[in-house]
Amino acid sequence: MTTTFHWDAETVFVEETLSQDAFLGGQVTLLQPKNGYRAGVDPVLLAAAVPAKPGDSVLELGCGAGQALLCLGHRVTGLSLTGVELQPPYVDLARRNGDLNEQTLDIVQADLADLPLDLRQRRFDHVIANPPYYRNGAHSPAQDDGRRTALGEETPLAHWIDTASRRLAPKGYLHLIQRADRLADVLVACTNRLGSLEVLPIAPRVGRAAELILVRARKAGRADLRLHAPLILHEHSTHPGDRPDYRAEVEAILRSGAALEWPK
Repeated sequence: MTTTFHWDAETVFVEETLSQDAFLGGQVTLLQPKNGYRAGVDPVLLAAAVPAKPGDSVLELGCGAGQALLCLGHRVTGLSLTGVELQPPYVDLARRNGDLNEQTLDIVQADLADLPLDLRQRRFDHVIANPPYYRNGAHSPAQDDGRRTALGEETPLAHWIDTASRRLAPKGYLHLIQRADRLADVLVACTNRLGSLEVLPIAPRVGRAAELILVRARKAGRADLRLHAPLILHEHSTHPGDRPDYRAEVEAILRSGAALEWPK
């Protein structure tokens, strides 16, 4: 089925195409399209994984409607939050969501392959990203009027990681979330750019293969690669019915805005 987004001549979403959704148990409110790509748990987990502290600067590549930045900004106050987004309707939406949540977001409309000069002259303590999951041509989603999708990449994953490494301050951290089957691509892209890699697999249930990975890498890091035991999202081995069954630590992240504690 083809889903069509509608925005006006100024490339902003028409109001009736938007929903207003609650994240972190209602502590963050997000305007997002009713159809097409909608934020789920991935950006919330990404935001929870970042060990930012007040005064740090954070850049998100491909920020969409701003959900990861807003969740991180809610958990850690006093951050300088910047987002880069290619599509003008989402740039407008991210700015509106910043105002809606009374957070200051600096949202830049740009292609990460051609960042503006002032952004290329800046360095950040943290860069975060939720790049498209599938290699170009590996999936064939229905096409529409330019909707933003998490499915097919147009900019190669290696370019995302290269751009992130260039924007990081010395000893700064990259955090990204990606499909587990893209791990090899991530490791290759980080070679000679970032070090001290940590990989946290994310599995839906006990006994199930990891579907996602959280990756942490450090500018000029020298520590050995660490592959952690998986984060298990759900309590039961099978779905118990029409009710959530997140594990307590995951529930605290998704509903209360708690930090995701990386294994030691």
